[in-house]
Amino acid sequence: MLLAVDIGNTDTALGVFKNEELRATWHMATVIHRMVDEYAALLLNLLHHQGLDKSDIKEVALCSVVPPLTATFEELFQRYFYISPLVVGAGVKTGVRIRMDNPKEVGADRIVNAAAAHHLYRGPIIITDLGTATTFDTISKEGDYLGGAIAPGINTAAEALFTRAAMLPRVELVHPKQAIGTNTIAAMQSGIVFGYVGLVEGIVARIQQELGGKAKVVATGGYAELIAKETAVINIVNPNLTLIGLRLIYLMNRA
Repeated sequence: MLLAVDIGNTDTALGVFKNEELRATWHMATVIHRMVDEYAALLLNLLHHQGLDKSDIKEVALCSVVPPLTATFEELFQRYFYISPLVVGAGVKTGVRIRMDNPKEVGADRIVNAAAAHHLYRGPIIITDLGTATTFDTISKEGDYLGGAIAPGINTAAEALFTRAAMLPRVELVHPKQAIGTNTIAAMQSGIVFGYVGLVEGIVARIQQELGGKAKVVATGGYAELIAKETAVINIVNPNLTLIGLRLIYLMNRA
């Protein structure tokens, strides 16, 4: 079985594949000061809860936007699983040509998402990843990474609002009943959720115009489901896009 690991700024997603089947997925908080043994204990318990043993894991693919934790997880897999993971980065085949001014600036997770989206959906694609940051990645019909846009994530922006406005409480980010909030909490939910719906619709429209044609819009990340329910511009929601991309890239590099 292949274990795919996506280390993000806020959480770390893990998935176990048996051939093409995604057998199990988990999420854990990304804690930069957590030690190798602590992460190992968490991972081994997750596997055990799913009826899996560490000996079932034969291959590991990893991408990370938190460099200190890349080394932590590499050591974890070497010490506890006796596996050297494939870490997506320089020198790793991804099948994605990067058309940015400086290709090294593009996060590994965004390249992995591009590889997965092109494989799964073809055609020009706009990927919106609604996580710690809200990112928009544009993939050409040929699978080239053209560039995109980066905005603060929904929760990141909400936390800034709670922190800087003393009279405003923390609120649960859920579907607002209407745009006109009749109390402070409802008004904040409307402003945050519908505000991000407008952000997604506006940036997607601009990218579509610059492409000069229609592109499929694929959403992923922790808030993808919430935003997708409020707009027709998102065609596909795939919360496991990065994990699927990691498996594909591993297969490209296995030989």
